[in-house]
Amino acid sequence: MTTEATRIDTYEGLFLFPQAAAADLGATVDHVKEILRRADAEVLALTKWDERRLAYDIRGNKRGLYLLAYFKAPRHKLAGLERDCNLSERMLRSLVIRADHVTPEQIKLADGREKLADEIKLRAKEAAKAAAEGATVTAVAQVEESAEA
Repeated sequence: MTTEATRIDTYEGLFLFPQAAAADLGATVDHVKEILRRADAEVLALTKWDERRLAYDIRGNKRGLYLLAYFKAPRHKLAGLERDCNLSERMLRSLVIRADHVTPEQIKLADGREKLADEIKLRAKEAAKAAAEGATVTAVAQVEESAEA
């Protein structure tokens, strides 16, 4: 391999998922991390950029979840990363560009992994609480039905 083929650059990746992916944010983040891992990428920063309405429908989705990542990866692995993104059934769109315009300080400021982990935990608690309340409602309904019978 030439030195050009083994060159490692810093990249910025924006990954778009359907709004339904926000319900299981942990799995969505893990999916992005797995795609980056397969490209031998070192994640420098990863954050939930936004959840917003899309300018136009993509595969029937009107809203989307954006994840922003800064990572270092070998230049020759980038084609494989883009192929994995295109083949992903979970991901609607992706864009990966070289991040020459971003300083290391800006990348550190953009790192929202701790905040993202907190949001994942909070959503898991809310889902568990909703499931428990749903189980309680179901149990009460079954008790009322058996009392009527």
